[in-house]
Amino acid sequence: MRILYVEDDPTAQEYIARGLTENGYTVDVASDGRAGFELALSQSHALVILDVMLPIMDGFEVVRALRDAEVDTPVLFLSARDEVSDRVRGLNLGGDDYLTKPFAFSELLARVQALTRRRVLTPEDGLLRVGDLELDLERRIARRGDENVDLTSKETSLLEYMMERTGQVLSRTMITERVWGPGFDSYSNVIDVHINHLRKKVDPARTLIHTVKGVGYVLEDRARAAT
Repeated sequence: MRILYVEDDPTAQEYIARGLTENGYTVDVASDGRAGFELALSQSHALVILDVMLPIMDGFEVVRALRDAEVDTPVLFLSARDEVSDRVRGLNLGGDDYLTKPFAFSELLARVQALTRRRVLTPEDGLLRVGDLELDLERRIARRGDENVDLTSKETSLLEYMMERTGQVLSRTMITERVWGPGFDSYSNVIDVHINHLRKKVDPARTLIHTVKGVGYVLEDRARAAT
């Protein structure tokens, strides 16, 4: 899952971006409001984390411009300005959450997770698509190109989770909690076995399901991205 983080303090930018990356997110960064606005317009993100005090365009100006451009990506403001009027202004302009500095990274992460969960919506036609891979959520049927793919119930749930979060690196713990439930041993090889079975069935050419060494797995169409 891709996040845009706009912050002009290089120390804060490095610390937060690294923390989010370690928790499975892909992070684009910008150091001023104008660059952040242009990135948000040109690329798709699940969330924008936006410092308020930014050069060129401040965070309030950025979110106003995004909403005027009909970009509805959720925005989490970060600011040392903790007056009620500032928080109200940010939310009224189109922000979705407002976190005052200083804050614990664990609280930031919890808010990021809450905001990105809201973006996992069922498509209107009930179909998830990545490249030529398609999953019918109602009938629980997968197709690759013109061919149906025979999956077990657990493989279907695993594929659904990965397709919902296309581009997001998913750790074994994240996969375990969603597909197998809390309490399951994420250090067993069951997840790797199911991933291998899923690859053989829906991705024998290894263009969609990729291993991120030491972290987990990500589903994204790298063949299309390379063209």
